[in-house]
Amino acid sequence: MKKRVICLIGPTASGKTEIALKLAKRIGAEIISCDSMQIYKGIDIATSKPTKAETRRIPHHLIDVLSPSQEYNVALFKKSALEKINHIHKKGKVPLIVGGSGLYLRALIDGLFEGPGRDSALRNKLSQQAKKYGKAYLYRKLKKQDPEAACKIHPHDLRRIIRALEVYKLAREPISARQKKTFGIRDKYDLRIFGLRRKRDELYRRIERRVDKMFRKGLASEIKRVMKHKISRTAEGLLGYREIAGYLKGEYSKDRASELLKRNTRHYAKRQISWFKNEKGVNWIELSDEDKSQIIADKIGLSLSR
Repeated sequence: MKKRVICLIGPTASGKTEIALKLAKRIGAEIISCDSMQIYKGIDIATSKPTKAETRRIPHHLIDVLSPSQEYNVALFKKSALEKINHIHKKGKVPLIVGGSGLYLRALIDGLFEGPGRDSALRNKLSQQAKKYGKAYLYRKLKKQDPEAACKIHPHDLRRIIRALEVYKLAREPISARQKKTFGIRDKYDLRIFGLRRKRDELYRRIERRVDKMFRKGLASEIKRVMKHKISRTAEGLLGYREIAGYLKGEYSKDRASELLKRNTRHYAKRQISWFKNEKGVNWIELSDEDKSQIIADKIGLSLSR
């Protein structure tokens, strides 16, 4: 029998952390964070990390691993997550992957396309050709070299057209062929994916309450500490970093920083929802504020025992 791997996904503020903790206790799981920011040490409030008490109660992995000065990406996540899955299975436990970073999850489940590096000179040449002859010129070239990829790429998506042409030139192989060589864990394990969904207005209210709570807990002070050191481009993408930085630099008020963070978090949640809609094999659970996390965890646990 295949060993089991459980995933719990959903947009920010949907309630993943509370449900995951209770589910992990029920099924004997250890949690692997599928979050591009919780990997960083010293950024706790902005990333809504589980508390120290919670991580002592249920072992967590891929949390508080890197300094904010270090880069993190989907390839590093996949490598680490695979190692953690194997490690947890050896302990006789169940890996429970929890998070909202859709690309990271997709790479782990269905594989990560590993193409050749970038060639700046070639990209510049192709960009100049697009300016001179139009995007259609490059698209026609792609249709000749890799018709399968061209069918999946919009004729106006210049960035992806250039990347496909670049891969063909550097790897001497169509990008569509290389993408078929990707591998993930979907077929290797007994994979169960559960997704949390809420009505949009309810989710947005939860986001606003979460941001207010972050400010009360000292979000501005946390970002101020982070700003004293050089941070990686990855860490700079942290929701709250730019919004709070503007306030700390005197560009606008604290209230304005809060408004910006709430707005940008809503936009991020909307993108997460759109991404997860296209995820295959998800068992969606509709939630409301009346639902208790223990009841939802028990419901998921019951479905896993069948």
